[in-house]
Amino acid sequence: MNDLCIINIGCILSGDLASPLIADVDTVLVKDGLISRIGTRGQIAVPEGVKVIDALGSTLAPGLIDSHVHIVFGDWTPRQNAFGWIESYMQGGITSMMSASEVHLPGRPVDRDGLKALAITANRCYTNYRPANVKIHAGSLILDSCLSEADIEEVAQKGVWLAKFGFGRFERNTDAAPLVRKARELGFVVMSHSGGASIPGSSPITADDLLALNPSVAGHVNGGTTALPQDDLKRLVRDGSCYLQISQAGNIRSALKVIEYAAQYGKLDKVVMSSDTPTGTGVIPLGTLKSVVEMATLGGLSAAKTWAMATGNNADLLRQNTGRIALGREADLVVIDAPCGSCFSTALDAMNGGDLPGISAVIIDGQVMAGRSRNTPLAGRLCKIG
Repeated sequence: MNDLCIINIGCILSGDLASPLIADVDTVLVKDGLISRIGTRGQIAVPEGVKVIDALGSTLAPGLIDSHVHIVFGDWTPRQNAFGWIESYMQGGITSMMSASEVHLPGRPVDRDGLKALAITANRCYTNYRPANVKIHAGSLILDSCLSEADIEEVAQKGVWLAKFGFGRFERNTDAAPLVRKARELGFVVMSHSGGASIPGSSPITADDLLALNPSVAGHVNGGTTALPQDDLKRLVRDGSCYLQISQAGNIRSALKVIEYAAQYGKLDKVVMSSDTPTGTGVIPLGTLKSVVEMATLGGLSAAKTWAMATGNNADLLRQNTGRIALGREADLVVIDAPCGSCFSTALDAMNGGDLPGISAVIIDGQVMAGRSRNTPLAGRLCKIG
């Protein structure tokens, strides 16, 4: 049983964009890996034998969800030949991640059978193996002109529910629209590359392409690494219905424009955060955390809201029961505080002021996976884990 009680919480970020803070509470109880009570010490008695975390007045937040990672197999990335990167991302507050397809696999198959086999294999592998207990949504079918709607139905029956467009051999990008439409009808979360070409085999994907394809999410809409032209970006935000993914590996000016346009057109609930790594940009364990802080300090939104874009909004995109601190939600949580030596006294003030917070605990399904993070700055207040 993953039972836990977190006490003496100074501030709770809900992960809900509409109500990003939970006021007047200081205690969260977890039972069997789910959040079972939220209240005050006067309301919640700590059950005997339950592990206790004393937050010492620091902040509790939902664990971050990175909605654009390039996994392959295990805890290894071929782009940087690095091992242990998923565990390192967990140390950066990532409790869930979504594959943007296993496109970086050396010798990746491009034939019909190979594409299906790769998606099924990655899906099964990460169902059976969770490095550092991180929840990994993997096995993303790379949409290619050699595939048919029947092929999508086949892999769906075998458990695949992710798909990626942007690396197939279509004469025109819009030729993939029937496959995208079929995948979405079957319940797939379909990500499309957007912006300039990123690797050999990819091609630029424009706002016109994205509006015609209508994927679930426009991946790295601020560029991965080359962004859409500003007028096209505005049109996509205004006229499109897909989620709009900001990535650390992209163009920060365009990311700020996404925030500006989303606020203008009432679509902040469609903005999600990610790292778009490991890639040529590197292995960036704090990539999603950096995007949260950058958008808060430069984008005119509170850190509580940008945190919700990296948690609750991502959970909505992925249809997962995490990403928010609410009754019945999976207890994927982080304890954070202003970094030691900061001129700010709380995690929220620090992030609003541009400082990365320090992480003193990472919790997944009610299980403490890490204490003091080796990657973030030292938290001003280190929670006590009993």
